[in-house]
Amino acid sequence: MSKRKSAWRIWAKALGEKSGKNDREADTIARIRTFIFVSYLVTNVAIVANAVRHWNDVDYTTNVQCVKDDL
Repeated sequence: MSKRKSAWRIWAKALGEKSGKNDREADTIARIRTFIFVSYLVTNVAIVANAVRHWNDVDYTTNVQCVKDDL
């Protein structure tokens, strides 16, 4: 068995229980699960990058004045 095929089988097993009636269907299901996993990964990386980018993103030099209106 080639290293690529062996790596694919290990990855497919890591995604979860083998589903499907035959190997071809199981591979298709594993590809869909891989796509879902990658989309989750990209989304989480974007969220964390945004949080890190705007960490302590406060302008402390701006003076804010409150005006109280006498009624």
